[in-house]
Amino acid sequence: MITAIVLIKTSVDRIPEIAEEIAALESVSEVFSVTGTYDLIAMVRVREHEDLAEVIPGRISKIAGVEGTDTHVAFRTYSQHDLEAAFAIGLDS
Repeated sequence: MITAIVLIKTSVDRIPEIAEEIAALESVSEVFSVTGTYDLIAMVRVREHEDLAEVIPGRISKIAGVEGTDTHVAFRTYSQHDLEAAFAIGLDS
C-alpha cells in the first residue's frame, strides 16, 4: 500500500465543503483542516504509484475551490500501534 500526504490550498470560503468532497473519494482515508500555509491535508492510500495520478490530479485537483496541491509520498509508516506490537513480540501476557 502506498501512502501519500497531500497538502491542499483551497478557497477559504469553501473549506468544509471541499474537505467533505475530498473525504468522499475512494482512496482518501482522512482529511484534516489545518492552520498554516495549507488549508487541508489529505491522506491518500493506493495500491500502485500510477493510481496516485488518478486520485490527486485526476480527482482532488478537479474539485471546485481546490487551488493547488503539494504531494509527499511516504517511504515507510511508523505508528504507535506498530511500536507497541513490536515491543510485545515474545512477551507472555
